Amino acid sequence: MPIRANLLLLLVTSPVFALDPGELILIVNKNEPASAELAEYYAKVRNVPAGNIVTLDLPKGESISRSDYDKKLLIPLRMELKDRKEKVRCLVCMYGTPLRVGNEDPSPGEKEELAKLAPQIKEVEEAIKKCREEIAALEKTAKDDTTGKDALLKKEREQELNTLNGKQNRLNRQRSNLSHAESTAAVDSELMMLWFEKYELRRWQLNLNHWQVPAKEREGKPPVLLACRLDGPDPKIVRRMIDDAIETEKAGLKGKVYVDARGIALDLKGDPRGTGYGGYDQSMRDMAALLKDAGKMDVILDDKDPVFQPNTCPDTALYCGWYSHAKFVDSATFAKGAVAWHLASSEAVSLRSGTTFWCPNLLAKGVCATLGPVSEPYTIGFPKPAEFFGFLATGQFTLAESYGKTVYFTSWMGTLIGDPLYNPFKATPRLKESDVFVSPKGVPSPFGKP
Repeated sequence: MPIRANLLLLLVTSPVFALDPGELILIVNKNEPASAELAEYYAKVRNVPAGNIVTLDLPKGESISRSDYDKKLLIPLRMELKDRKEKVRCLVCMYGTPLRVGNEDPSPGEKEELAKLAPQIKEVEEAIKKCREEIAALEKTAKDDTTGKDALLKKEREQELNTLNGKQNRLNRQRSNLSHAESTAAVDSELMMLWFEKYELRRWQLNLNHWQVPAKEREGKPPVLLACRLDGPDPKIVRRMIDDAIETEKAGLKGKVYVDARGIALDLKGDPRGTGYGGYDQSMRDMAALLKDAGKMDVILDDKDPVFQPNTCPDTALYCGWYSHAKFVDSATFAKGAVAWHLASSEAVSLRSGTTFWCPNLLAKGVCATLGPVSEPYTIGFPKPAEFFGFLATGQFTLAESYGKTVYFTSWMGTLIGDPLYNPFKATPRLKESDVFVSPKGVPSPFGKP
């Protein structure tokens, strides 16, 4: 998961958060009976006004096309909420609403350009194949006689191959742009941009609610909403998540913290903003230190590459680790109300049972809240662990607020799953807001120049 971000120079400040039940909108799929049932139950136990349940005619599957998203979700939702725009702060996708919105379709002109591009790409691919075959054929004789004709010819072919690879990369980038690749997004991440009429769908948009973004960057722009989903492998699990959140808040989340880093050193030359592999690995170590030292929590840090093995993490309240891609490892028994997520490329591709992805398996094992991507997010598609868990541990911010303060992008791949109002440390704060720092510790904000 390489990082490819070119971000603005911004100063540090924090938008105001204080999420109230009346500011939630519960989005229901009328074609899934459990969707309405769960919304009504949640509204009752969390005191969400009945009028804040919005029922839409949506597909039943986990994916929705871009055209259906616009026609059946985006436009009807805007129309429903237009007269109470100022009162809406968080959108909640209920069980049965689509998880992922598909790519934007190319325009007719872009389709013509793609048709012209296809034979060029094929020609380069064939030339690369031929060049590699010639290099392989020259390998032995060139090795035996390093100054001979075959060695010189091999060097020429290697230079030609480098040129061809560069041309192929340029053509592939052009094809990607014309085809609107990477305009896929998590539905709830796209919905954060509900009030923005027009924006680039390829790749991401900066989350203006991020705690490092100054108020001046939001001036004159529509509000970016908070968003999450009450969803999971089946309706029974979703109801359990709701009940666990409410019960846990009464006495506070109790249990151990497990952090599964990989021992990757932070290379400030190659990763000056700490947004690559080393930066996120260091943020996990920062998380462990913050919750152990300032938070006085029972923290177990594994700083070696292998992930926690099965049945090695009892009484887990908080978990963050990586990188067992699409291969859930049943390492933990979870305390009621646990918040846990695994950093890897596709852990929320599906939330239904019978998959090997981490998000549905964590929920099935008793976790109350998790997060993950619906497709390749790159590392920077995740919040920094030390920041997300740090704000959550203050008891000042709900689950949705902690995520909204720390996820870098909207209109991107990440989805938050859990009760948006869940505040596991409300009764037992572990940190002060001032304890939370830009992570990795000592690295400048990723929004600034290194």
